[in-house]
Amino acid sequence: MANYFSIFRPHYKSNFALALPVMLSQAGQMIVVLADNIMVGQLGATELAAVALANNIFVVGMMFGIGLVTGLTPLAGKAFGSNNRPEAANWFKQSMYTHPVMALLQTILMALVALAIPFMGQPEEVVKLAIPYYMLLVASLLPFQFFFIFKQYAEGLGNTRIAMIITLSANILNIFLNYLLIYGKAGFPAYGIMGAGYATLIARVVMPMAFTYLYFKLDFFKPERTHWKMIRFNFKQSLRMLRVGSPIGGQYIVEVLTFSLGSIMMGWIGEKELAAHQIVMSLVTLTYMISAGLAAATTVKVSHFRGAGQITGMNRAFYASLHMVLVFMFVSLVTFLSFRYKIPGFFVPDQEVIAIAAGLMFVGGLFQLFDGIQVISLGALRGIEDTKIPMIMLIIAYFPIALPVSYVAGFVLNLGPQGIWLGYMVGLMLVGAQLLTRFRWKVKKLMLSEQSK
Repeated sequence: MANYFSIFRPHYKSNFALALPVMLSQAGQMIVVLADNIMVGQLGATELAAVALANNIFVVGMMFGIGLVTGLTPLAGKAFGSNNRPEAANWFKQSMYTHPVMALLQTILMALVALAIPFMGQPEEVVKLAIPYYMLLVASLLPFQFFFIFKQYAEGLGNTRIAMIITLSANILNIFLNYLLIYGKAGFPAYGIMGAGYATLIARVVMPMAFTYLYFKLDFFKPERTHWKMIRFNFKQSLRMLRVGSPIGGQYIVEVLTFSLGSIMMGWIGEKELAAHQIVMSLVTLTYMISAGLAAATTVKVSHFRGAGQITGMNRAFYASLHMVLVFMFVSLVTFLSFRYKIPGFFVPDQEVIAIAAGLMFVGGLFQLFDGIQVISLGALRGIEDTKIPMIMLIIAYFPIALPVSYVAGFVLNLGPQGIWLGYMVGLMLVGAQLLTRFRWKVKKLMLSEQSK
């Protein structure tokens, strides 16, 4: 057994080193969301509801855009792994040609969505505040996408630290500007929730500006600067990048919609059940950052080994991430079970909500084990540019299976909130097993292909 794990030891270290900056970046984003809610919450319930409504609509389009750009990482990573930096630089410039155009189209479409907000059945006061705030978020999409082009390319080259430094710095700026612009401090007007929107927009404009400065300053990007003028737009390569990225965007949308619909079902049961659900979801989201960080590292390492033609290394990098995520999620499960009554108490004093949340934490703890498997498997498959079939697997596992199971277990079998979460777990078990099997099959196929040469 010791010999078995020893072959993964170098991968544990390198995968975690790549993953940690991604985890910290995501933690920073969560802190900004929390700060937004706390600061806007001081203005009143209507203002907080308006921000929540705008964010919930915006996040769907934003996640698709992020997924679209994520298709750059495995392509650049494969070129980097094969020691072909000019080819990696080519993918970077193709992304600079392609993704801003897509982001501009997306911005126009998302702006049009604002016309539908008054018809979403929300209180009139909330809608009046939500629409202008939402439009500021939409305006931030294009610069945010520019930042992600730099970020995903740097990750493809195995550098996750630059994006982390910029993200955390922008998060601090965002919170500071929130304080100035929401409440009107240091001589600034008090803009209310629009101040939070302006702060977000300014921070998201600064992020690509900072990355552009570092791009021209750091020796790390010297090959890109050297080959930049020689690279021309290539329609076929642009299309290939979109074919890799579009299903990733689709995967993100499927996940967002699935959990949003689960929240709606929870609201049908009752207010306290929904409150308990939100508490446990926030805890699961926190632990998910570990999985997501390791998945990003897995995508990078798998693409590098694939580019180098090292199929065994590719396989070991995947299993190293899988081992780490399962250990972490098991520790998380034990923690959830041991402190299932204490942790919810930090969120609310209501004993009934705490009791409901405690029941959900048992299912949520198990849920995380399967979530870890599916996230790491997805990351590995992205590393070999396999994104379309995994998206279809997610759609099948979530929409015709997980959500109906949630409804039947929650309402027909009267299992209540735990029944709804049971549906989540069934969907994750199914898709996790499918994705794991698919990656193993892909690796065997690549090994046979190498042996036949």
